[in-house]
Amino acid sequence: MRILGLDPSLSSTGWGVIEVEHNRLKYVADGYIKTDTKADLPSRLAVIFQTLKDVISTYEPDEAAIEKVFLNENPASTIKLGMARGVVIMVPALFGLPVTEYEPTKVKKALVGVGRAEKSQVETMVKVLLPGCKPKNNDSSDALAMAIAHFNYRRAF
Repeated sequence: MRILGLDPSLSSTGWGVIEVEHNRLKYVADGYIKTDTKADLPSRLAVIFQTLKDVISTYEPDEAAIEKVFLNENPASTIKLGMARGVVIMVPALFGLPVTEYEPTKVKKALVGVGRAEKSQVETMVKVLLPGCKPKNNDSSDALAMAIAHFNYRRAF
């Protein structure tokens, strides 16, 4: 089974794909979708949409996991993040993939054992659990963490 982890953002949406064989995790790929901050909102959302379609077509995941949104102090930023998140949720759904959402604290707890772990601790555990993995940036590392957490929580049920 392949799991696609997603860390939504308007500026840099992270994605990561892992493969699960029995109880073994294997790194497949990761990346991030950078959008041009000078482009209009519809164009930026279209870039996220098209790139995620390409990622799913290329790596053919079976399930997707996405980070739940947090509220920002700036309402305009929260709305834009919500729009990007909507696209990130919609694309796997268009491919018929089940999409599960996780709060950041649950992901940190699944990887590090502590819900308030630092980003660096999460990235270290991603590298430990996926030997040979060198995430492209923090966003793709968070997306891989999302995929790993999904596997862990999925196993628990």
